[in-house]
Amino acid sequence: MNRATLDKKPIEVASMFDGVARRYDITNSVMSLGMDHVWRRRTRQAIEPQPGERILDLAAGTGVSTAELADRTSCRPVACDFSLGMLRAGRARKNRRRVPFVAGDALHLPFPDGVFDAVTITFGLRNVADPGTALREMARVVRPGGRLVVCEFSRPRFAPFRFVYTRYLLTALPLIARIVSSNADAYDYLAESIRAWPDQEELAQRIDANGWTDVRWRNLTGGAVALHHAHRIA
Repeated sequence: MNRATLDKKPIEVASMFDGVARRYDITNSVMSLGMDHVWRRRTRQAIEPQPGERILDLAAGTGVSTAELADRTSCRPVACDFSLGMLRAGRARKNRRRVPFVAGDALHLPFPDGVFDAVTITFGLRNVADPGTALREMARVVRPGGRLVVCEFSRPRFAPFRFVYTRYLLTALPLIARIVSSNADAYDYLAESIRAWPDQEELAQRIDANGWTDVRWRNLTGGAVALHHAHRIA
């Protein structure tokens, strides 16, 4: 299976990410024009990790964001993903050997209730078959009052930039993927899933309806990406 469809069947999505795991990190940097580093830094800052806190990095892929949390803060992050290929690729990186990697499905997280202080999911909620269930699962494994940060592609606010951004998704992104990626067809799905994903307001409403409160968001890169913050309902 080279790519998933917008039905987002878990076995297809996991297989697709297995296929891109080997060159996933470099592909992301090239296709985002290096902005992935900025987005990860902003996400880490939004989490506001405190010393000793347990933080779940869901849909962590190869664990690049988890490793940065471990290296730059005194928290205890855990990388969780349902793509075994991604987890294997992450474990093979020397700079991620002290990161705990756990195989798990966002719809059925393999953790007890309330064991984390915070949870973050970066460019992963869009790939879940049922985002509402995933949000409720994240709320389940976080303590009352715990924090959520969702970093996800969104809808640029400025119409001319939105037009350019959409053209990039439709034309330039597939071309770059065929040069850089180990599974170019997967990035056709990427473009489709971004265009079908809800805007900032709609995603905030979904978060609010599934176990979280105090939902707010911040646009990055003109709204091409948005950070949504929330707290678990006590």
